[in-house]
Amino acid sequence: MKKRVYSSILIVLILAILFVLKITVPSFGAYFFDAFFGVLACIAAYEMSKLLSKTKLYNYQILAVIFPVIMLAVNLLCVFYAGAQDNIYWVLWAILIDIGLMLLTLVVTFLIGLCSRKKVLNEMATREVKNMSTTKFVFKKCLNTLIIFVYPSFFFLFFIFINHFNELSLTKLVNLSADISILVLFTAILIPMFVDTFAMLTGSLIGGKKLCPRISPGKTVSGTIGGILWSILLSSCVWLIFANITGFDFLWTSFPIWAYLIIVLIGSLIAVGGDLFESILKRRAKVKDSGRFIPGHGGLLDRIDSYIFIAPYILLAFWIFAL
Repeated sequence: MKKRVYSSILIVLILAILFVLKITVPSFGAYFFDAFFGVLACIAAYEMSKLLSKTKLYNYQILAVIFPVIMLAVNLLCVFYAGAQDNIYWVLWAILIDIGLMLLTLVVTFLIGLCSRKKVLNEMATREVKNMSTTKFVFKKCLNTLIIFVYPSFFFLFFIFINHFNELSLTKLVNLSADISILVLFTAILIPMFVDTFAMLTGSLIGGKKLCPRISPGKTVSGTIGGILWSILLSSCVWLIFANITGFDFLWTSFPIWAYLIIVLIGSLIAVGGDLFESILKRRAKVKDSGRFIPGHGGLLDRIDSYIFIAPYILLAFWIFAL
């Protein structure tokens, strides 16, 4: 328990430092967050690769771990052009380029695999893979690697767009007096924190019926409802705090609290779903945690499972609700 508490404090401290840098050094402070998200994506991809391998979904682990760096570079480049040209379509270009590079990389990897038949046969013998051709084995490895490209890397790296929300010209809010990306990023990070923390506290106090006993036996219906309600309540406080900060007073008229809380409500449900999705993966792999990266918490993927789906949702939600 002590390890869990100490790790949580360290995580909060790191996030606090990153936010301070983003706020106090607006010229390049946001790039520290970009590097942070990039590192997390690589580590999460490594853990996901191991989970899939344990279910005999073999993949190209090194490729899976390195590829988030390429997507990070593409996303940052498109953010730069979006800001320079005041053109929101660069976000769509980034998404299309990421998808194109994923497919191109796997096509090249597949062709290389076909040309390395002896090496593939040795791997198949080591893994005791029988009744399968080398072509089919290489093809399946490419498909399994594609899964890791998408989950967690592709989805999670939407945080790059959130971190640079002000540079994307997605809504009228970016033309107002404050850096709205601070609120957007703050919201994306806090929703899963609120839901996870208060679901655990409420569930331990009230108990009751299990939410999905076959998938995640520790989660209760009361805890899930409590986590969502507390997330909405505390997020309303976040909105009020921001709305009373000099420069963010435009929230009263341009982005009302009801719109913000709708985003939080749906985001809270997505956070619960993201947690359950990763629990399914761990069940199939027959492991309790995705790794041991964070003492007391388990693997990194265990901690960012909700954020993987939250990232694209938050970008889309703020785009829609704050047009």
